[in-house]
Amino acid sequence: MRWPEKSIAITGIGQSRISRDAGVSALSLTIDAAVEAIRDAGLTRADIDGIATWPGAIPDGSGFAPVGIPALQDALRLKVEWYSSTRETSGQFGAIFNAIGAIHAGLCRHVLVFRTMYQATARKQGLVNASYQPGQRTHAHMGWHAPYHAYVAATQQALYFARYVHESGIRPEQVAQIAINGRRNAALNPAAVYRTPITLDDYMASPILSTPLRLFDCDVPIDGSTAIILSHRDAAADLPNPPLRIEAIGTNMHYRNSWAQLDALATQAQPEVAAMMWNRTDLRPADVDVAELYDGFSFHTINWLENFGFCKRFEAGDFIEGGSRIALDGELPINTNGGALSAGRMHAYGQVHEACVQLWCRGGARQVKGRANGGPRVAALSTAGGPLAGCFLLVRD
Repeated sequence: MRWPEKSIAITGIGQSRISRDAGVSALSLTIDAAVEAIRDAGLTRADIDGIATWPGAIPDGSGFAPVGIPALQDALRLKVEWYSSTRETSGQFGAIFNAIGAIHAGLCRHVLVFRTMYQATARKQGLVNASYQPGQRTHAHMGWHAPYHAYVAATQQALYFARYVHESGIRPEQVAQIAINGRRNAALNPAAVYRTPITLDDYMASPILSTPLRLFDCDVPIDGSTAIILSHRDAAADLPNPPLRIEAIGTNMHYRNSWAQLDALATQAQPEVAAMMWNRTDLRPADVDVAELYDGFSFHTINWLENFGFCKRFEAGDFIEGGSRIALDGELPINTNGGALSAGRMHAYGQVHEACVQLWCRGGARQVKGRANGGPRVAALSTAGGPLAGCFLLVRD
C-alpha cells in the first residue's frame, strides 16, 4: 500500500520575528510568516488553493490562537478550494495531517499551514483565558482540576511527570540535559528568545514550579507565527527547494481521550502513535539524523525519546546523561534551534520550521553535519502531550 502522506512534500517555510513583545498585531506577524513561506516555495498567492491552521481563532484575549483562517485569507486575498481548522485533532499537527488528506484527495495542490501565538503580549496586558480562572465555568477536563486549583498546564503535567519519575528513577541532573542542550543550541540561533547558555548549577537553582517541574523545564510564551507550504509532489518538482517528503505519520487515538482520566500517565498517548508511524515506513529509529521533539515541557521530550524507540522504556535518563548524545555533534541531535524551551513556544511548528532548515542545510552555526557531511536526510518530529499526540518523518531525497 502506498500511504497518502508519501505523495506530499513541504516546499517552503516562513517565520515572523519571534519575541516577547512584538509591537505589532498578531495578524501582522501571521502575514509576515505566510508571505515568506509562499515566496520561499517559489509560489505566488494565486498558487495557494488551501489553508489550514490549528486550532483556529479563539478570541478570548489569551493570545493562544489570535488569528484564524478568515482573517489571513482576507488579508492575503487568497482564493482557495479547501480550508480547515479544528482543536479536536491529533495534537497541534492536526492542521498538517488534514492538509495531507485534502491534497491527496485532489481538493487542492498547495496548502498554507500556519500557527500564530500572541501570548507574551496578552500576558503583559493581563489577559488570560477566562475558562481557567477560579469561580468561572470550566472546560470539561478542567472540572477535575479546578477543585485542586490546578489551573495551569505546569501543575497538570507535573502529575504525569511525577509518575514517570517514580517508574523510571530518572534523576534531576539527567532531566536538566534537555534544557541545557536546548539553550546551548539556542545560543547559535539568532531568532531564539533566550540565548544565554545555562549550566547544571543554573538548572538546579531554578525554582520548582510544581514538583518535579522546574522553571527551566517549561517552554516560554512568545509572540510569533510560523507558516509552511505543503504541496503535492507532482506540483513540487519544478519548485526551487528540494521537496521534503512526508514519509510517514502517526495520528491514532487508542487511549481514553481524556486529560483527566488518562490511561497511561507515565507514557501518555505517544507509544501507539509512534508505532503507527513506524508501521508506515521501512525506516527505523537508527535512520533518523535529527529529532525535533515537542518540548512544551522537558518531560515531553524525554517521553518521545523512548516512545520513538531511540532508547528503551524508562532509559531516557541514561541516554541523555551528560548531554553528548543529543548535542549538535551527537548521535541524535535534538531541538537544534533551542526548541520551545529557549527558542519560544510555537507548539512544535517551530520544530517543523527547524527540521526544514536542517534538511535544507540552512542552519548556519547550528547546522547538523550528518550523512557524511552532506547534511541530515531524515528528521523525526513530534507534538503534544496528555491524551493527544502526533508525529511524522520528513525525508530529503
